Amino acid sequence: MKLRVIVADDEQQARKRVTRLLETLPDVEVAASCATAEQVLAYLPKVRPDLLVLDISMPGLSGLELHARLPAGAPPVIFVTAHERHAIQAFELGALDYVMKPVSAARLAKAIARVRPVRDDAAADRIPIETRAGVVLVDPTSIIYAHFDGVLVTIVSALESWITTTTLKELEARLPPKFLRVDRRHLLNLDEVARLEPEADGGYRAHTRTGASVPVSRQAARDLRRRLAL
Repeated sequence: MKLRVIVADDEQQARKRVTRLLETLPDVEVAASCATAEQVLAYLPKVRPDLLVLDISMPGLSGLELHARLPAGAPPVIFVTAHERHAIQAFELGALDYVMKPVSAARLAKAIARVRPVRDDAAADRIPIETRAGVVLVDPTSIIYAHFDGVLVTIVSALESWITTTTLKELEARLPPKFLRVDRRHLLNLDEVARLEPEADGGYRAHTRTGASVPVSRQAARDLRRRLAL
């Protein structure tokens, strides 16, 4: 399987050079080439890349700011930059590598070699979800919540959603313990909860980091308080 990459650099020549070097590597495909971080964010749900190769100094959002805003389950990041001073911050954000310009083919190949074990580990942890378009492999950490509409279940992530005939009960059994059945129709990733708003019936309205709102029943609220040590 090819490693799908998004490259971002506001300098056209630098962007073309990195793209050209990447395309000489076996099993690497440059799926999108961007001049700004905003373009990267727009391409993420369309391309579903395995890796982001980012410059740091870009107009608007910098590469570091983009990395900090990436949702859970986003692909790993390699920074390619002319500035050494950002290396510590980049690695604190979880960057996989930090490559100095001018980029050599050998150095870039070494950085890409670090990606493959990460991708293989992530693939092993994904769960298969049956959809109308076929079976999709989903990283559980990217799921925010799942909703049953009375007929089908919709699984929602920060970047996209999937409709499946898999039941909430079946889905709950395949997800890690951080997921909680918060009412008859919803399954919620507790790591994504940003705020709990009390309801008159003793339940909550859970607001996620992405702005979604999920109801929590009074019965589930007790379990939720215990799980969150409230």
